[in-house]
Amino acid sequence: MSANLTSPTLPFVQAAVSAKAQLQPGNKTEFATFASGCYWGPDQMFRNAYLGKGGVSSSEVGFIGGLESSKDPTYEEVCSGRTGHAEAVQLKFDPALVSYAELLEFFYRTHDASQLNKQGNDRGTQYRSAIFPHNDEQLDIARKVTDEVQSTYYDPKGSKIVTQIEVRPVDNFFPADDTHQDYLNKNPWGYHCSAHRPYW
Repeated sequence: MSANLTSPTLPFVQAAVSAKAQLQPGNKTEFATFASGCYWGPDQMFRNAYLGKGGVSSSEVGFIGGLESSKDPTYEEVCSGRTGHAEAVQLKFDPALVSYAELLEFFYRTHDASQLNKQGNDRGTQYRSAIFPHNDEQLDIARKVTDEVQSTYYDPKGSKIVTQIEVRPVDNFFPADDTHQDYLNKNPWGYHCSAHRPYW
């Protein structure tokens, strides 16, 4: 992983980094929830980049975005593709130390957002690229960062971002069981999707 992977490259994100300097650390906690294929890889990348370095206090894998009738699904049920859930990573963070915009750019930098309902060899809606804003502010930021990523990194390649932006409450996220948490750091030889790598 690039040593500069957490350094913002987009003007909107750089502005967000400057603005957070005016906030008081510890006064507010937020959640950021992203889906970008099999959740083991993104969880490891977020953990290694942010945990223990200020700002992000936890990373948890689980499921979000499912049908109303599918509550607290099992891993096997989600893998069937019938519940409508996406495998996702939910981060708990202090916006005075790391901005939502920074986390969004990292999300985009570490998977291929032009792939519809797949990453690498993993296929199905459960592996979709998606952002799950939990309030209007996050929704606005998600749209702006997506537009900048599209114009800066995808337009030059002639590609189109297919990431879905799905507004969901925080409690729509269902944590996976303990065997899936921090999976790749506990199982270094476990499956890591080839699509989860730095793209810029």
